[in-house]
This record gives sequence, structure tokens and C-alpha cells, in this order.
Amino acid sequence: MVPSSDYRQFSKVLSKAKHIIVVAGAGLSAASGIPTFRGAGGLWRKYNAMTLATPQAFKRDPSLVWQFYHYRRETALKVKPNAAHRALAEFSLSSIRSLHAPNSTFTLITQNVDGLSIIALDDVLSSNPPEPEEQPRILEMHGRLFDVKCSSKTCGYVQFDRSSPICEGLRGVEELVDKNAMDPDIAKTELPRCSKCNALARPGVVWFEEMPLYLNVIDKLVDKADLCLVVGTSSTVYPAAGYAETVSQNGGQVAVFNLDRSDGDEDADFLFLGPGEETVPKALRLKTD
Repeated sequence: MVPSSDYRQFSKVLSKAKHIIVVAGAGLSAASGIPTFRGAGGLWRKYNAMTLATPQAFKRDPSLVWQFYHYRRETALKVKPNAAHRALAEFSLSSIRSLHAPNSTFTLITQNVDGLSIIALDDVLSSNPPEPEEQPRILEMHGRLFDVKCSSKTCGYVQFDRSSPICEGLRGVEELVDKNAMDPDIAKTELPRCSKCNALARPGVVWFEEMPLYLNVIDKLVDKADLCLVVGTSSTVYPAAGYAETVSQNGGQVAVFNLDRSDGDEDADFLFLGPGEETVPKALRLKTD
């Protein structure tokens, strides 16, 4: 089956959908200036960034891991949501969605930890009348970049903290972009500490080998969905990579929004290639031609 790229045809499907989910990945935030750290561009300094997102990496070298996440925090603090973030936030409001998909539900399931979808939603909510929230509008299944979590199993306290820098020991290390530069060896005592018990703290994101958040809630939403939008992800990390397939197997339809082709595109009902900040608002009928 060759997926369609017809926006008018997609609008007809959208208007009949009753339970819509979006599965978003790093590509959603790329236009805002957030590195994807996948594929050919996946290096941070001289390291494969993916190898730093593990409990073992933190245990082995908390200084290096914190420097990586400090860089990501500082990057996220400097950027803003793009048009795709805002379009999804607007579409989550029933008052707006009713114009294009009457009597439907909508949830964004994001693998991103940068918080840009939340910022976009807060901005949209601030300029619209309040309305009842029948189900979660956004589920951040991989946690939040600005959460700081105690590494002690007996404590585990989590605090949301957008401080810049998160601690004095990390000040300025984000500027060490030379891949051949020596990595500072920051003492554990100078790294972020738990504000409750003073133990070493870790980034509050979900690392590889850890269980994503809200899985029970997400599974129910996926089983119920009749339309799944896949935005900015190559669908390689499970369990999120399997959600679109489940919707399709249950008789629902799948629309993929990516900059380039990826595995599994041929199984989608719709495929919209190009910058997400252009294709997503257009598909949701929040942008004119």
C-alpha cells in the first residue's frame, strides 16, 4: 500500500475520528533547535550521546553524564516551541478540535523530555477559556529534563528545577564543544544534590533499560484510538514504536509526519514529508495554504 499525502483526504478521516492520539519524537522539537542525538548527528563532544542515557553510564561517570544533561538543559532553556508544538496544543482544546473533529478525544504521547509541548499548552490555555479536561492532554512518557531525582533508593525525591545552571560545578561546561577537549572531572560533591537528603541527584528522565511512565494509561488510549499521528519519530524505540501498529491492527488509521522517510512508512495510511512545523498545522487545518 502506498500511503496518501492528500491533505483533503486526511481532513475527511480526521473529521470522523473519535479517539485521536499523537506519538511524538525528537523530530517535533528539531525546528526549535533541540538536537535529536540520533543517527549521523548523534555525537555530543566525542561521545555517542545514546550511550550516556543509561543507569550504568551515570554509575560509572556521573560527572560526564551530568555535563551532557546540563548541556541539554541549557539548550532547552534558550529555545521556544515551534508551530507544530502550538498546533498540537491548540488541537488538544475541545473548543478548537470540535471544528475539525467533533466529539473526539485527543492525547499527545511524547517521548521528548524538553518540556516544549507543555510550554506550548500552557500558553494556549492562558489565552483560551477554561474547559474540562476529560483525559490527559499530554503524557511525557520519558520524564522531564528539568526534573532532578535523588539517586538514593531510600529517598527518590523528585524536584522540578529550571535553574541555570543547575549547580555551580556545572557552570560554563556546556561551552566545551571541541570534541578533542579534555572533559572536566567534576567531583560528586560539586554535582547536583538532592534537596531533601543531600545525596547525589540524577537527571529525572527515563533512561534506556528503565520503564517509561504512564504505560497503563497509554495502553488504554492506544487500544481505544481510531487515529494515530506519528510526529517526528523514526519509530525505533519501544514501546512507543509499536503504538501506531497497534492502532492499525485494531482497524484505526495512521498518519506519519516526518522530515524524511523511515522504516514502516509504507504501512501508514498517510505520509506527510517535510518540516513538521509546516505539515502538522496544515493537516490539522490550523494553517491555510
